[in-house]
Amino acid sequence: MTPQEAYYKAKKSGKRMPELELTISKNAYWSYYYAKDVIKGRWELGEPTISKYAEYSYFYARYVIKGRLPDFMHNQMILNNNEYTKYYVEFIR
Repeated sequence: MTPQEAYYKAKKSGKRMPELELTISKNAYWSYYYAKDVIKGRWELGEPTISKYAEYSYFYARYVIKGRLPDFMHNQMILNNNEYTKYYVEFIR
């Protein structure tokens, strides 16, 4: 099963599906949407993958956590130093 298939299965069920979470956590895009649409909050298992992509880290901070990222994600975001880093810094001010 792919991360996309696992995400859609969980979304369709309308609840967390722990047996699918490891699969979903391997992809930043689907990890972000799983946290946003299914968990509707912070999802620590997906954070290491999400943190590798500035745009998803920013979206995660803005639309899921609705605030500052956990320290390891925050530090990674600052090191990215790209347009999403600028959006993130403006957002957390």
